Amino acid sequence: MRRSTTSCSPVVREQRKLLRAIARFDAAQIVSHLDALITPERRARVRGVIAGRLASVTAVMDAPHDPHNGAAVLRSCDAFGVQRLHVIERRETFLAATSVARGSERWVDIRTHATSGEAIALLRAGGYELIATHPDGTLVPDDLASIPRLAVVLGNERDGIEQELMQACSRSVRVPMRGFAESLNVSVTAAILLARAAERRPGDLSSQEQDALYARALVLSLPHAPEVLAARGMQLDLDA
Repeated sequence: MRRSTTSCSPVVREQRKLLRAIARFDAAQIVSHLDALITPERRARVRGVIAGRLASVTAVMDAPHDPHNGAAVLRSCDAFGVQRLHVIERRETFLAATSVARGSERWVDIRTHATSGEAIALLRAGGYELIATHPDGTLVPDDLASIPRLAVVLGNERDGIEQELMQACSRSVRVPMRGFAESLNVSVTAAILLARAAERRPGDLSSQEQDALYARALVLSLPHAPEVLAARGMQLDLDA
């Protein structure tokens, strides 16, 4: 997909605008004004999804180019409850095709890094084991469920995983295949691995993180939520 097509968006920039606007106010305060406007069924659905979200599994995209792939990985993160996606922007700004992401960019937190070293340091400080994707990996997808804190590292579509980042990975994982194909598209690989890694894990976001995500969900999903909050003295500047 061409990066210049109209459906490609710098989703990180838009997400940061939203999060800055919401962060100006206490999440509990936002919830107190908006929670009564949501149906009980919808409330149970949103709370249930948030309760299942994972901080113990994350994905790392190394210099992704194709916005279709970026959006598809975002969507897989959302689908399997992975709350954070790390992107190393060594070459260019991360773009996602919003027609493919289908709103997932609103729910998955995207953290960008200028260098591999920056991403490695942050992930190691968070206790993550970095696992590279590789056709000759020693692990298979089912092995990922037993890794307490896991960062699945996905390579660039053309060049794979950059050397510094590969060296920081303690092990590698492969997707077993029975056909003549030797590899899969990066977004397909991500979907398979994240599904297995997330399977059987209970949600593990802190209560504070869950409350913040619920406040975000109310702001994004309720019609006229900014106007309701403004009437109560809470002006959300979503364009700042």
